[in-house]
This record gives sequence, C-alpha cells and structure tokens, in this order.
Amino acid sequence: MNAPAAAPAAIKAPLPETLFSVPGMRCAGCIAKLESGLAGVSGIAAARVNFTAKRVTVTHLPEMTAPELTAAFAGLGFEAQPLGAGLVAPTGEGAQLLRYMAVAGFAAMNVMLLSVSVWSGAEGATRAMFHWLSALIALPAIAYAGQPFFRSAWTALKHGRTNMDVPISIGVTLATALSLYETMTGGAHAYFDSAVMLLFFLLTGRWLDAVMRDRARDGVTALLRNTAPGALVRQVDGSTLWMEAANLRPGMVMLVAAGERIAADGEIVTGRSHVDLSLLTGESLPVLAIPGDRALAGTINIDGPLTVRITAAGAETGIAEIARLMESAGQSRSRYVRIADRAARLYAPAVHTLALLSLIGWLLAGAGWHQALLIAAAVLIITCPCALGLAVPAAQIVASGTLMRAGVLIKDGSALERLAEADSVVFDKTGTLTLGRPQPLALETLSPLQKTLALALAETSRHPLSAALRRALVAQGVGPAYVTEIAEVPGQGVTGEWQGKTVRLGRSEDAGETLATALQIGTASPAIIRFADPLRPDAAATVAALAGLGLPGSILSGDRPSAVDAVARTLGLNARAGLSPHDKLAAIAALKAGGARPLMVGDGLNDGPALAAGHVAMAPASASDASQNAADAVFLGDSLAPVATAVRVARATARVVRQNFAAAIAYNVIAVPLAIAGQVTPLLAAVAMSGSSIIVVANALRLRGAAK
Repeated sequence: MNAPAAAPAAIKAPLPETLFSVPGMRCAGCIAKLESGLAGVSGIAAARVNFTAKRVTVTHLPEMTAPELTAAFAGLGFEAQPLGAGLVAPTGEGAQLLRYMAVAGFAAMNVMLLSVSVWSGAEGATRAMFHWLSALIALPAIAYAGQPFFRSAWTALKHGRTNMDVPISIGVTLATALSLYETMTGGAHAYFDSAVMLLFFLLTGRWLDAVMRDRARDGVTALLRNTAPGALVRQVDGSTLWMEAANLRPGMVMLVAAGERIAADGEIVTGRSHVDLSLLTGESLPVLAIPGDRALAGTINIDGPLTVRITAAGAETGIAEIARLMESAGQSRSRYVRIADRAARLYAPAVHTLALLSLIGWLLAGAGWHQALLIAAAVLIITCPCALGLAVPAAQIVASGTLMRAGVLIKDGSALERLAEADSVVFDKTGTLTLGRPQPLALETLSPLQKTLALALAETSRHPLSAALRRALVAQGVGPAYVTEIAEVPGQGVTGEWQGKTVRLGRSEDAGETLATALQIGTASPAIIRFADPLRPDAAATVAALAGLGLPGSILSGDRPSAVDAVARTLGLNARAGLSPHDKLAAIAALKAGGARPLMVGDGLNDGPALAAGHVAMAPASASDASQNAADAVFLGDSLAPVATAVRVARATARVVRQNFAAAIAYNVIAVPLAIAGQVTPLLAAVAMSGSSIIVVANALRLRGAAK
C-alpha cells in the first residue's frame, strides 16, 4: 500500500470518492500527513481533509475496497472508519473530554490549595507531607486526564511522526517526574500544580473544539429533521402501504394528506392544495399547487389531499442537496483552525528545543544532572503556553457573555474573529429584515358583523393569513358569529352558512394582490382585507449603523420581486429576488471570490447553504433550527440592532486579542532568558506563568462594557 502514486494519466476521471471519519486528527501536521501521505498510495488520486468535521474524502480507483483504504490510513498511523450516505452519529468525544477536564480542574484546585502552605514557608516534615498529599491527588489525575494527549503522542511516535501532543506529553511527564523525585528526596519544590493546571487548560481548549464540531454537524442534522419519516404509498392492486422515507423509490405514488410534510420530490398527479414552500424557497406565503406542479420533500401540504408520483427520494431530494451544500460550504472554515495549529506547532518545538539546549548547556558548564533538569523544567514551565493559549479564549468568553446580555448568542469563538473581519452584510428578507408574521391592515374599516363573521371562518383555516387575522381579531376582543356548514375549499378559502346566506373568506380576484383576502356575505361586494409583513422596528437604523461601520448591505431573497423591491426601496438596499438556495450560495461565493468577507443574515432553511458559506453568519431566534445551527450567532427579539452590536463587540475583541498576544510574547521574551540563565526556579516559573495568565484574563475583562 506504500508504492509510489500512479501517474495522473493512469487514473481516469470520474473516480469514486469515499468519506472517512478520522477522530485522531489533532493539528495541521496531521492534515499535511494525511493529504500528502494518502496521495502517495498507489490507486489513490487525492485526499481532502475537513478538519472541523474530522473527515477525509478519498478519491480512488474503482477497484480499491474499503478495507484497503482503511489500511492506507493505518499505515500513516490513523484510525479511520468509512462513512455511509447518512449522517454521522455523535462520537461522544465532547462528553469524554469534559470528564477529563473536570478531573484535571478538581485536582488543580486542590493541589494549588496545598501548595499555598509550601509557598508560605513550610519546612521539613510539614512540607514533605503537603508534597506527598499533592502527589496523591495529582498522579492519578494526570494519568487519567492526560490520556487524550498520551495516547495520541504514543500513536504518532509509533508510526514515526510527531504532533502537538508529543511535546505536551513530554512537558507534563517531565514536570510530574521531577516533582515526584523532589518529593521522594525531600526536595524544596514540587510542581504538581503546574502539571495539572497545564492539562486543565489544554483540555478546555480541546473540549471547546469538540463542541464546535458537534454544532457544525447539528446544522445538517436539524435540516434533515424537516424531512417526513415516510409516506402512504399506493400499491399496484390499489391498496395502500406506509413506507419509511428510506424505502421510497422513483415511480412510486404517494398519498399526502392535508397538514402532512411531503416525504420525497415528485410531480402532483391529482389534487389541489396550498403548499408551504418556505423551507426551500423562503416564499412568505403558501403557493397553490395543481396537477403537473412539482412537489418537494420537506414542504408542507396545507389544505387538501394530494397524490404525488415520486421522482427523487432519499439522498437525491432537494433538501438532501441543501444539507450537502451546507456541509461542503462549512469546510472553508477549517482554515482558521489550520492557522492556529500551525502557530502552536511551531511554538511547542521551539520551547522544547530551548529546554533541551538549556539542559545540555548546563551539563557542559559543569552542573549536575539534578540542577540541569531543574533549569530545563523551569524553562518548560515558564514558557508554558497558558497565557498564549488564553489570549484568544479569555477574550472570546468575556465577549460572548457581553453579547449574551445584549441579546446575541455566539456559538463558537472563531465567529467573533470572522465577524470582526466582515466588510459587507447580506440580508434575507422574510423573517430577517421583516418580522415574518403577516399582520392585517385597517381592520377598523370592517363593521362589527364583518369582524365576527371573519373570525368564525378564519379560526377554522390553516392558511397563514387566516391565522394572522384570527390573532388580530381576538386581540381586539371580537367574538365569532354562529356560522354553520363551514368547509375549506383548497385554493379558494373557507365557506359557511349564516342566516341563510353563504359567507366566504378567501382569495378574490378583486383583491389584486397576494397579501390580501376577501370576506363576502351573500351576493354583496366583498370586503378586502389587506396584510403586510412589517419591517423589524429598527431595521432602517440598523442598516444605517452597519453602513457606518463599513458594512454596506444588500438583499438576497427567495420571495417574489414585488415584496422584495418594496423592502429594498424603504431601506435603500440593492436586492435580488426569487432566488433558490443554489442561487443564494452562488451569490455569496461570487462575493467571496471578489475578495469580500460577507456577513450573511438569514432565517429560512433555504438560507442554510448561504449561511454556512458566508464569511460569518447570524440568524434571528425565530429562524428554523437548521438556520440557527448553520449560523455562527443568533440574536433574540424583534430588534435588528444586535447585528450591529455584535460587529462592534467583535472588533473590540480583536483588539484585545492582539493586546493579549503582545503581552504573552513580551512575557516570554523577558522570562525565557532568565530561566535559561538559571535565575528562575521552577516554583518562580510556575508563579510567573500563572501571573501572565492573570494579566491576559484581566485585560479580557475590559470587554464587559464593549456593547455600550
């Protein structure tokens, strides 16, 4: 399996691709090892890593089997599992890391308390007792909590490679061994607190990374939850049989009752009904569907039974394609992880090289092994990347808390970095710039009788306009009239009998617009009730505030042009209407290709791919689950102002992060030479390391007022 790669001419396109889960990826070195190593295996044309999801897509010759591909991963020192077409089940990595982190944190707090007595000047038997108590707490905690690093480092070394976990494991092991030696020989200093605290900080960062990846998977999971579990299928003999969605096939005929979600893409054979397409198109109102029209999986049949001949099912449906677009668009975010890992990968070897050179240098200078090891340990501890590691998360945690109080929920720290970099903003219309809730206008023009009749008919209909009318009339204290023989006619509205007259609430040619309904009593002229989807109360002010921050705005909407143009004129924005999820994704991709870093703000499932592809994304709390999961931040309430607030706080966070990096680097520039010169004991090194961390955290706390 390690033969040279086949010549490009020997591998003909198109080639099959197999997706693998590789949980052992830890750093940029792993990415490079996998992509270059797999490409060097005979029969494999290419390998593409998605570090955020910890997956690898392998392009290979058709004759290569899954076991052969898995063996190729094993030859590079990675355990891999091939994935099917379905979603990946949660690995439980986050929960396991949380347990490791809890043990390390508990041990660190207790060992630090015991160390206070030693720092305060305890001598002789008292000091030895506290050292042994610290050892009894720290040793099992290190053995347990250090497992993720020790296992990863051993696997890497066993296959002749290195990763970030190798120097981490060396540092923790050396500090622990020296501490144990000092304790056994009655030495003055032990460093169990430094070893356990180092593990705690490292595990915290790894746990946050695992949570971020789980949330990325949750976006696709939430989207696919909107698919129906199955459908009632008509058999050849005329009988019907319920079938799970996974078993549906093109050519089958399914029966979709009113109120049901459609389970597969198809063509309507019989029936007439309104269908809620907002899931895929963002259309604010249901669309009338008649025989010959397309039916799409995940959309809702509102008011009449339909017979649908299936044309695509399972992974071939439109909603499954949106899920794939969300996942592939989200892969671009891994570059932030790669940049951070490259920096850490360079930092750790440099630190350990300095420690090794210090050890060798002092031995050559005539120092004993004990003194030389103590100096090397001091170098390792004083250069512990805790302050550098806290520079970003400390600022992000404080900023996230500040934004939470301002009504913005940040889902992962990297979102703040990307939000600070945004240079333009793209809005969806319905439910984003507008409230997404149609409201009736000028109800005072209706007579009391018309109101009571309208309420009696509206409260029996599932149509969104009827629901909005019912809410408004009930809020005014209107009660329903006594109407009999009420029936809903798909595509026409609701009819009934009142005092010998036919009354009807529904579509009328006299309305002349979609956001309107008509109430007709007998043969009298209908009363037209018009509706509006109002803008969020501060939409204009927020758009202006974002422009003042250097983020010009535009609109990408799946809604009809007339509705979008009205909003665009009011807010002074450029707009494109009638866009599919693919169109929105292409528009975002075009902006990024031109060098822009767009902030995408949307709420519909049809916005999912665009949200995932944006440089950064936000969604309102009223958005669909999939859109909230695809977005990097969620804002609460009817106000749009939190979007501008989030940009301001993100930019302040970026400034604090840069200050923290500068402070951490300055600390190392001053402290490292002193440690190498033997002027710093490991105990002082531990205090200095903790002090640098406190400075970084204190600076980050200034962000608590950044939202004002």
